Amino acid sequence: MQSRTTSGQKPSLYDQDFYRWIQHTVQALKNRALDQVDWENLIEEIDSMGRSEKKELKSRLLVILEHLLKLMFWESEKAQNSRGWRNTVIEQRGQLELLLDDSPSLRPMVQEFFLDSYARARTQVLQKSDLPSDRVPALPPFSVDDALNTDFLPR
Repeated sequence: MQSRTTSGQKPSLYDQDFYRWIQHTVQALKNRALDQVDWENLIEEIDSMGRSEKKELKSRLLVILEHLLKLMFWESEKAQNSRGWRNTVIEQRGQLELLLDDSPSLRPMVQEFFLDSYARARTQVLQKSDLPSDRVPALPPFSVDDALNTDFLPR
């Protein structure tokens, strides 16, 4: 939400009370009172919602990949942390599936974001674990389907 007022102008409803702006906009749309819709801010908010959905997908995928890598390669911490890492993978897979159920058009983006997310997850694991960089492969040792498969959990 970004302020749109300029100096000398009274703040818009959008700037004064976001929730009230939403209620006003919904009512105007229901009534087909299109001349009462704050189109500029409505478009911005809808666009922002789309960006948020993509960001959530990337974030959940990154966490899944990071914890899969920890399970596979961080041997010195595995005994103490593997249950938590597995639980995190399970939880994030479930949340990602809910997101994809709500927005099926995001499903192809999982594949699109996979390699970049893997590279980020690898970097994070290397930084957190202090493992040598050659210990965690630069290319994924599992597929995107494996990463999302509820039956795939490295031991």
